[in-house]
Amino acid sequence: MALKMKKIRVFFDKEGNTLDVWFEKPRKVVCEETGEEVILKKDPKTKKVIGFEKLNFISGKAKIEDLPVEVVVS
Repeated sequence: MALKMKKIRVFFDKEGNTLDVWFEKPRKVVCEETGEEVILKKDPKTKKVIGFEKLNFISGKAKIEDLPVEVVVS
């Protein structure tokens, strides 16, 4: 029997220079700042982390083609 994995959703906001990663379907959340330019997104009822946002994702003069994201399918 094959295991079915949930999809991870990744959104890059070029104008805001943020990367949003969701482990579950995006929805209203409670946010918690980590102090490292990362905001945890938590389910308001369970307090379970269901995503995060990375601020200032691309630094310097990097281009969108140089996004530091790699997806490996094996």
